[in-house]
Parts: sequence; structure tokens; C-alpha cells
Amino acid sequence: MDFEFNTDQEAWRNEIRGWIRDEFGEDWNGLDVSNDEEGSDEAWEFSKGIRSKLAEKGWTAPAWPTEHGGMGLSFAEQAIFNEELAYHRVPGPDLISVGYVGPTLLVYGTDDQKSQFLDDIVNSRASWCQGYSEPGSGSDLASLQTRAVKDGDDYVINGQKIWTSNAHRADWMFALVRTDPDAPKHRGITYLLVDMNTPGITVRPLINMLGGHGFNEVFFEDVRVPVENRVGEENRGWYVGMATMDFERSALSGSAALRRNFEDFIDYLGENPAATREAKLGVADTAINIEVSRMLSLRVLSMQQGGLAPNHEASVAKMFSSELSQRFARFGINTMGSYGQVRKGDPYAQMKGWFTEQYMSSVPATIAGGSSEIQRGIIATRGLGLPRA
Repeated sequence: MDFEFNTDQEAWRNEIRGWIRDEFGEDWNGLDVSNDEEGSDEAWEFSKGIRSKLAEKGWTAPAWPTEHGGMGLSFAEQAIFNEELAYHRVPGPDLISVGYVGPTLLVYGTDDQKSQFLDDIVNSRASWCQGYSEPGSGSDLASLQTRAVKDGDDYVINGQKIWTSNAHRADWMFALVRTDPDAPKHRGITYLLVDMNTPGITVRPLINMLGGHGFNEVFFEDVRVPVENRVGEENRGWYVGMATMDFERSALSGSAALRRNFEDFIDYLGENPAATREAKLGVADTAINIEVSRMLSLRVLSMQQGGLAPNHEASVAKMFSSELSQRFARFGINTMGSYGQVRKGDPYAQMKGWFTEQYMSSVPATIAGGSSEIQRGIIATRGLGLPRA
């Protein structure tokens, strides 16, 4: 098996690195925002600026077809693009827009929907959020109760979504809603595209333990959505929604970000030689696991390149990466001892307090995008063929 990218693909990697070097300089190490909070306004505005520059270069969606604003490149080139941006800590295109809803529309959207939405996505003119989870429907997403009733040429939505990333800034939401309450729970759901400026939508912030505002709860009160904004068939939206989830779980960027942080940690240990034997063993274990994470993502990439639809394979990659991020953060905190508890901004913070922040921010990693328990269920039933009960 060949684990290497070909000459043209490596040339593309070098082109991306050259642009990063020219744009940010040799010493770039990521945006350092004072009192940085997840989702801060400064970080958001910085990211928007970078996305506009990527759009000007035509680099928003390398693997999309050229007729929809992409570069017509392969999944491999797209993965290299994501990997390089993540490794160099450069904000990439809006992940939810380009990575989730865009590919879903390419597969399931009508010609009118593609014409209406894809151009704004690739030109960084619109951002999206995901309306899936509800207060009583997280891991068991198919139990969702947000109701949509058809009224003439509209659906009228009432209900609530929660943990909605970036809803306070998004222009649009793709949402799963229940359109047939009497059908089996997986078969009465519809996939709708909702304009976030529609009357009846209320967005309220959810502040996380870092003090950051990334999540929100969203309330719908008689919100009217045109029937033409339905993706796929009525009551068959579960299958469209799960395709979106497969796109979400198949990224290569997670292992690249971990690898960069691991390299910084190695530098830290080199400057602090008091590391114990246990820490050294932990370093070796982490290095191996980061490489395993990358190989799992490359397996998903290989399937995509071969025209296959990764399902349980994407769940394996997602679960392993998210759990590894937690283990790595915990290992770093323990290695630093008492200093590992000092947060960013304090003069005693080690590595600018990265591990302290990561330890807390990685908590949702094994929940968002489908909890580890859900991923294990997918792996067991669809990958190993085990019975559901």
C-alpha cells in the first residue's frame, strides 16, 4: 500500500505552504488574541478576512466541481489543503458551510438550490449553522421534536434547537425537523434550509466553561420556510442529514492540528528536562496515536477517492481523534504538574496555557458530531454487523 501523495499533490502542498509563508511570515504561530475566548469577535473577524482572501484565490472548496466555484481537484488535494491550514494554524473556509451543507447540496440539492446557495458559500458571502440537537434529543437525534407543518407553499416550524455553533453569526441554518409525528422516528423527519433572519427565530447564547460564546440555543415560533427550501423528499430527511454527518466526520485536519501541538510540546519538554520516565513513555504513546489518527483519516480519504461512501470508517476516525485530543490534553496537564492549572494570560502559564484551555475545550469533542457512544454503535452495527439489541 502506498501511503505517499504523488508529485502533483505534493506540489499543491508546497503551493499552499508558500502562500501561508507569504501571507503570514516565517514566524507565524497562530492568532494570539488577548484574553482569547472561543468564538471571540476578534478571532471571528480575522477568520472572515482570511476566508475572503481564500475566496479571491478560488481556494474555498478545492474539491468542488468548477461549475459550482470549486477547483475540480480530488479529495486528496482537498485533504492536503485542510491538513496544511490546520497544521499552520490558519483559519480555513467556514467548515459548516463548505464541509457540511455544501457537499450535501451537491449530492441532494436541486439545481435551483445549488444556484442559490453554493455561489455564496464559495465566495464567503454566507455562513451556516447546523440545527440538529435539541434539549431532549442529542445522542438519540432521531427522537427530535421540533415540528414543521406544511401550510400552502411553506412549512411552519415550532420548537427548539440547542448547542448550535455560531448561530449568532450565521446567515442560514440547515435543520432536521419532524414533519410526520406518527411515522417511525427515523422516517418522519425532513431536511430544511432556514434563513436565520426569518421572523420568529430567537438565538440565545450558551457560554462555555472557558467563558467563550460558540454555542447557542435557537427557538422557533411560527417560523415560515418555503417548501422549495426542502432538501430531498419530505419525511426522508434523516438520510440526507446522515450524509451531512458523514462529511463532518471524515476530515483529515484533526490529526494535523494535534501533530503541530505535539511538536510544540516536544519543544517545551526540551526546555524542561525534568520530564519523568512516565512522561517520556507518554510522549511515545501520543506520537504513535497521532500517526494512527492520520492513517484512519487517510483510510476515509482513500474510500472517497475510490468513489465509496465512508460510514463506519468515518465514525472510527472521528471517535479516535476526538478521544485522543482529550487524552493528549490530560497528559500535558499532568506532565506540567501545578503549572498545568495556570490559564492563558498568567505569567506562570506554560506554553501560553494551551493545555489548560485544551483540557476544558476538548470536553465536547467526544459529544459534538455524535457522541463516542453513538460512534461505537455505528461501528458495531454497520461495521461489524452486530445486532442492535
